[in-house]
Amino acid sequence: MTRDLLGTVGSLQAWLFDLDGVLTDTASVHDAAWKETFDQFLAQRAGDGATFEPFDPVRDYERFVDGKPRLDGVRSFLSSRGIHLPEGGPEDASGSPTVNGVGSRKNELVLRMLAENRVVPFPGSVAFVLALREAGIRMAVVSASENCAAVLEAAGMSDLFDARVDGRVAIERGLAGKPAPDTYLYAAELLEVEPSRAGVVEDAPAGVASGRAGRFGLVVGVSRGATREELLSSGADLVVSDLSELIEALDPGRRSS
Repeated sequence: MTRDLLGTVGSLQAWLFDLDGVLTDTASVHDAAWKETFDQFLAQRAGDGATFEPFDPVRDYERFVDGKPRLDGVRSFLSSRGIHLPEGGPEDASGSPTVNGVGSRKNELVLRMLAENRVVPFPGSVAFVLALREAGIRMAVVSASENCAAVLEAAGMSDLFDARVDGRVAIERGLAGKPAPDTYLYAAELLEVEPSRAGVVEDAPAGVASGRAGRFGLVVGVSRGATREELLSSGADLVVSDLSELIEALDPGRRSS
């Protein structure tokens, strides 16, 4: 990390964090739910004469669904296979051959998997968030997930943030999903900070692109699934493997006594 970037880390007035893959290890849950959802759908189509090519939990997850709102992920992946479904509506039954039906099936699986598995926060991310809190720096969670509040509660992190902009908020306010910068810009507005004075932390190329498009003061990529090169090419200023690497860059003089 260069001296200039170290200085930027320590000078920011607010930090905005993605949830899955950044704060909590729930990206693997979403990945598994997407794979089961799409493989069931594609296998059914194969039974009607189409070729069955399963969902790739690495390549397809990162390229088409990671970091995006649920319905955008459905459209993006199916479009990559040349499949275009009618939109349908929220009332569509889980698994119906509509965008909403496929999305409902994925959410159904996520909720089941969350109930079966304890949500685990990344220790280094918790340490960095606590260091920021000690320094009196404002923070928000910005996630495409409509289950964001439940995940934070399960991880024991609900009380650590000043604002939350999740999938439900995005729908209520008509905010475009990542890679558009809308959700991050709204979170900065809630924290009453200029984007240029805030940092964005993401693990997905779409999320990194969102932070770059919003002209935030620093965009940090966390390399868990996506590679360092993919995150840098999407607009990250720096890439770390764990957020604990940033703690030393915080100015001790700003910390509360």
